[in-house]
Amino acid sequence: MAVRGVVLVPVVALGLVAGGLWWWAVLRLVLVPEQVGLVEGAVAAGGWGLSLLPVHVTASGGITRASPRRRSGAESGPS
Repeated sequence: MAVRGVVLVPVVALGLVAGGLWWWAVLRLVLVPEQVGLVEGAVAAGGWGLSLLPVHVTASGGITRASPRRRSGAESGPS
């Protein structure tokens, strides 16, 4: 269980940094649009574009509804 916590910390930190950069770029676009450069525009547009991805595009680590599941440990034979 500790291994998951160790792996999760860098992922959360990376997400917070990326989210902070996106908000910085969006606020610069809103507050001082005449001083915004190419980098701020690209960061803001990229973050907005990522928000448009549908949920089903993300990877699933578990059993999906379409996956076959065994209901018991015994194999079912012919009826």
